[in-house]
Amino acid sequence: MSMIRDLREAVRPTLRKSSGPYSAYGAYDTTRDPSASSAVVDCAVYRDGERVKDEACLNPHEAMLRVREGGGFAWIGLHEPTEEEFSGIAAEFGLHPLAVEDAVHAHQRPKLERYDDTLFTVFKTIHYVEHAELTATSEVVEAGEVMCFTGPDFVITVRHGGQGSLRNLRHRLQDDPELLAKGPSAVLHAIADHVVDGYIAVADAVQVDIDEIEIDVFSAPSKGSTRGTDTGRIYQLKREVLEFKRAVTPLLRPMQLLSERPMRLVDPEVQKYFRDVADHLARVQEQVIGFDELLNSILQANLAQATVAQNEDMRKITSWAAIIAVPTAVCGIYGMNFDHMPELHWRYGYPMVLVGIVGICLTIHRTLKRNGWL
Repeated sequence: MSMIRDLREAVRPTLRKSSGPYSAYGAYDTTRDPSASSAVVDCAVYRDGERVKDEACLNPHEAMLRVREGGGFAWIGLHEPTEEEFSGIAAEFGLHPLAVEDAVHAHQRPKLERYDDTLFTVFKTIHYVEHAELTATSEVVEAGEVMCFTGPDFVITVRHGGQGSLRNLRHRLQDDPELLAKGPSAVLHAIADHVVDGYIAVADAVQVDIDEIEIDVFSAPSKGSTRGTDTGRIYQLKREVLEFKRAVTPLLRPMQLLSERPMRLVDPEVQKYFRDVADHLARVQEQVIGFDELLNSILQANLAQATVAQNEDMRKITSWAAIIAVPTAVCGIYGMNFDHMPELHWRYGYPMVLVGIVGICLTIHRTLKRNGWL
């Protein structure tokens, strides 16, 4: 491991000697078009819980220089950086290539990994998508990702997706200098707490959708409606809950580790706050598991209702077929061209047959209706 550190130290001066003060850092190349968007959302240095005021906007290289000169820590926020944009930052902070690859390409499972003196944490952010009516194609939750590199004197957050901005979170932390003074671990806790609070809000909104589906399935069907029409909506909501579950469940173990296992990069005072985050996350996990089981029950009940409705339809069809069979049989018998048939030449034979057919059909209809078949 020491050989790797020596190699990094040997490479960094070489990078800094290349043309332009920041040309070695892909996101800060001076040949870059100034109007082009940058992956860096914010970059600041914090000392004693206060943000160091600067006339010019810092870049990661300058931020780390100021941290090494005056202490404190740097917090760098990025949004969907490319490999070229992140390569310079990775070299500056000595980030592990495997963690860098995960941060750039995203689509990672929530996890906590340690590389030398850096903690790499992956969070799945979940956003509730508002909709006027839940349909079989409605998007209920939208997922994003936040990766957090936490070192002794730096925090690097990499965000993927259109949701989950950390700007308001940064401002709230800056309004609490006492907490921010505890260093990078305080930022890591704030991000974890922010993500889990988002889970709680989404769980409450999803609960409303499930209640709506449950009422629709178990309420009396309106005239002309058919059972089984909610199956698509239930299945779509179940798929969205499954995506929610994939974000919540894997994160529980990392939060337990951060709250229970002593770590050199986590302040002991901050570690106590991770217990609260782990408790909230466990509660959300129980809710999501309950959602999944409840939707399974609702789906099964809906399919059972559809089967019952089909059986009722078949009974009605069978009942009418039994009624229609009476005139069909009588007419079929008298339709045979035999010379000698009962009452064939009787004057009142025709009306008597009609009266008999009607009487038998009414009797069958009354019997079937009394038994609930019609």
